[in-house]
Amino acid sequence: MEVPQTHYALSGDVNIAYQVVGEGPLDLVFIPSLTHHVELVWENPPQAQFFGRLASIGRLLLFDKRGTGMSDHVVGATLEERMDDIRAVMDAAGSERAVVAGLGEGGPLCALFAATYPERTTALVLLNTAPRFARSPELPWLPTRAERQREVDAMVRAWSDPQAAADQFGIGSPSATDEERQGFARVMRLSVSPGSAAAYLRMNMDVDISDVLPLIRVPTLVMQRKDLGVMDMRSAHYLAEHIPGARLVELPGRDFAPQLGDTDRLFAELESFLKDVVEGGQWETEPDRILATVLFTDIVDSTARAAELGDRAWRQLLQKHHEAVRSQLGRFRGKEMDTAGDGFFATFDGPARAIRCAFAIGESVGGLDLDVRAGLHSGECELVEGKAGGIAVHIGARVASLAEPGEVLVSSTVKDLVAGSGIEFEDRGEHQLKGISEAWRLFTVVP
Repeated sequence: MEVPQTHYALSGDVNIAYQVVGEGPLDLVFIPSLTHHVELVWENPPQAQFFGRLASIGRLLLFDKRGTGMSDHVVGATLEERMDDIRAVMDAAGSERAVVAGLGEGGPLCALFAATYPERTTALVLLNTAPRFARSPELPWLPTRAERQREVDAMVRAWSDPQAAADQFGIGSPSATDEERQGFARVMRLSVSPGSAAAYLRMNMDVDISDVLPLIRVPTLVMQRKDLGVMDMRSAHYLAEHIPGARLVELPGRDFAPQLGDTDRLFAELESFLKDVVEGGQWETEPDRILATVLFTDIVDSTARAAELGDRAWRQLLQKHHEAVRSQLGRFRGKEMDTAGDGFFATFDGPARAIRCAFAIGESVGGLDLDVRAGLHSGECELVEGKAGGIAVHIGARVASLAEPGEVLVSSTVKDLVAGSGIEFEDRGEHQLKGISEAWRLFTVVP
């Protein structure tokens, strides 16, 4: 098959290589697991046939993740930066909404995208994936963090033999011919360096989108092959049980790569699901709920400071404070929701940006001889006339009320979503938040 033309979309200051293949009533973004190369995949017959068939369903958008393939070779990236890459490719391709499909490590990214940007997500497809990749009390069947680390180390040691590296990570499919295995191994080896692959996999050990799953409001299809050696079927059941209205399909076979094995059954299920999505028309409605990170800030000892300065001087100082806060909100893409006295309430589409904004606010108002406290939480927000409300907002406010002067305090959900950001935390223990039935574990951000 002829190799489609490769284009570049700018995501921040990173160039993302992408292709647009086919046409149809729906746009479809496919996020592979670990590695991809937008041009080499078309030289590997199973991948070329698979993507060609996807392109027969709709307009297919393929791209290389930052740090891999033909995209800029940057080191490290958070999930929110990778979501920015998806949006950058969709914008460059003129796609307002798309079916977002993720394989393996691409699954949590796609799920988070669907929850954060439902207005840009037609439907969500999760294939051979899980909400996290290291064991937790909720998912005890997953490998431990130490076992995952040993897998990554073994893969890196085997990198000079790309087929052995692929086998180590479960990409080498058991039913593939030697020629097919060599084809997949070549794409893998030429797509990413061993150090970059290891860094990406280590980042994924810290990813956990379990709390996000109930917030996904788009039509969702969860598919997994039943006899995978690298994926437990219970992960697929967990996803389907926690995503409202999700459809679960257990596929026959033991191949992690969807390009191999029984592809006819896979495409029959996918096409049936997408037909129901189009006929149902649910994706055409504007969402009234989104996943967002809420930030609350307020000035420490503001009443005493106002009494010390007097009304006029306090108003002038407060005005400078507001200007400083709004400047940082603009810098970090925060949306001001409300201002009451000396406090601000804002929302963000990414928790790492919100944390960095909180610290930037503290630094900027420090020059005014003011001290602030900040609290953050990521959760489902109801949208009413452009304003965010709901339980997530109340939790964010309660977290902020427990913050010490100069502290940025966050919920466990925020911590789980910033893997790969380099942001460090210290455990502040469980707290019973006023008016909230369940206890929340809180963390202070290390400056």
